[in-house]
Amino acid sequence: MSRRLGIIGAGGHGKVAADTALRCGWLEVVFFDGLAAEGPYSIGHWDVLDVPDNADNHDCDAFFVAIGNAQHRRTWCEWVLSKSLPLISLVDPSAVISSSAEIAEGVLVVAGSVINVDARVGRGAIINTRASLDHDCVIGDYSHVCPAVALGGEVTVGEGSWLGIGCQVKQCIAIGSAVTVGAGATVVSDIQDGLTVVGTPARSV
Repeated sequence: MSRRLGIIGAGGHGKVAADTALRCGWLEVVFFDGLAAEGPYSIGHWDVLDVPDNADNHDCDAFFVAIGNAQHRRTWCEWVLSKSLPLISLVDPSAVISSSAEIAEGVLVVAGSVINVDARVGRGAIINTRASLDHDCVIGDYSHVCPAVALGGEVTVGEGSWLGIGCQVKQCIAIGSAVTVGAGATVVSDIQDGLTVVGTPARSV
């Protein structure tokens, strides 16, 4: 059985990742965070150590990057890989994942999520609580599908985009990279790179 997991990022998202890891069978979690540069501390019952000097020699079997900011998450995933350290994904046991779905390394799939047939989730993406990806959806690297988001079939999302809590996306829509979709928005047309959209129907702001 897996033993000790190192999690980079000791905020709220890190705690969700740690809780998921324990449900996935990891026996121990240790956090690494730059805020520990002046000395180790703890969050709850978990230790927090500094990075990067300690992370590659602290007897961890694998690592996970739990940082909400997409660019910072990318940076640290690339750092883990550059050190030839194992970068894993965490998929909550309560999530429903099609046998034909593809999930890259560094992905967090939180409790109650659904990833349907032939969907693909890129490196470092987050599929948050009760999010639903229907058939043939593609989620780009380091994008975040927030809690209770619903994507129809064949939706594509570029890299580093943020789909806010409870938004809905009609089937066959293409959402670009670095896009922000506001909470509760309804997306019924394609969205170009870098835009922020809100409302029903979603419109650029």
